[in-house]
Amino acid sequence: MKYYIIAGEASGDLHGSNLMKALYNEDPQADIRFWGGDLMQQTGGTLVKHYRELAFMGFIEVVFNLKTILSNINICKKDIEQFQPDAIIFIDYPGFNMRIAKWAKERGIPTHYYISPQIWAWKENRIAAVKRDFDHLYVILPFEKEFYEDKHHFPVTFVGHPLIDAIHNRKVTSQADFIKENKLDDKPIIAILPGSRKQEITKMLSVMLSVVDDFKDYQFVIAGAPSQEHSFYEPFLKNKNVHFIANKTYDLLSHSTAALVTSGTATLETALFKVPEVVCYKGSWASYQIAKRIITLKYISLVNLIMDKEVVTELIQDRCNTKNIRTELQKLLNPDYRKQLIEQYDTLEQKLGGVGASKKTAQHIVRSLR
Repeated sequence: MKYYIIAGEASGDLHGSNLMKALYNEDPQADIRFWGGDLMQQTGGTLVKHYRELAFMGFIEVVFNLKTILSNINICKKDIEQFQPDAIIFIDYPGFNMRIAKWAKERGIPTHYYISPQIWAWKENRIAAVKRDFDHLYVILPFEKEFYEDKHHFPVTFVGHPLIDAIHNRKVTSQADFIKENKLDDKPIIAILPGSRKQEITKMLSVMLSVVDDFKDYQFVIAGAPSQEHSFYEPFLKNKNVHFIANKTYDLLSHSTAALVTSGTATLETALFKVPEVVCYKGSWASYQIAKRIITLKYISLVNLIMDKEVVTELIQDRCNTKNIRTELQKLLNPDYRKQLIEQYDTLEQKLGGVGASKKTAQHIVRSLR
């Protein structure tokens, strides 16, 4: 059968690649065409457009890039018409994917949404479009099933979180080999995960690295995003205690003592690696002012949202400054604090439902088409 997959971000590329592997296992003759990234391309199929050409964050930034976004939507529709898929699989990225889904449903193409839009955070009125435009919805957070089924009477399938699959299936590198391969110092590592988009990296890295000289017994290692060139990071690497590693975030987290993490999927990844973290976020002033008026959530990190309490400290906007980052990072290095935090991480992992999200989703999709 023919599958068309649309993933618009780095996390979608990761989950899309694992879903593609599962689809090939369930349907060895699968013909897959996709929007995604390097990981999906390595898995097989045909890449139409890389997510680095799609990722715009923030309300103001989307307005400035509206022409490009609309052009990409038209390109996508034409490509789908030519490919004539048996199903379209949407992975997160709701602003783009929900427009394509409406168009596809009107043409009778089966629509599957893997990693549902976070309408529980904002734009809850999108539920009408979700019910109208999607034949199947696969949710990955335990509270999402209750949100859709109990509150909005829309049946969904909880498949567990695909990050557990990604972490479980990774190749493990020894600490000695990791340090040697990446020319690191023989000091404990503090990981810096500043995001994947240029605008968020630019905004976050300077403030994250402002505490480097206060922790001379540790080395700071920046996790480079696969969508960015090394040259983009060079201005941030002037301090000799700051290192850079591209496309090895899981290896980095495996060997880190603590981490400073920009809000997003990385907050959950860091927790699942049992690395004590501080969550940091700064947006443009205009985007932040809009967001805080329409988003009603108590927390911005997935760790705290799933646990429904503040497990990891969140430093948002003005609170994300050198003094506060220094204070919170010092806490993470305290053995008693670390022990309590890791116990909370263990509970978090139990809530997420174990391995098999990609396999379960692929089985549901293939079964529905057969």
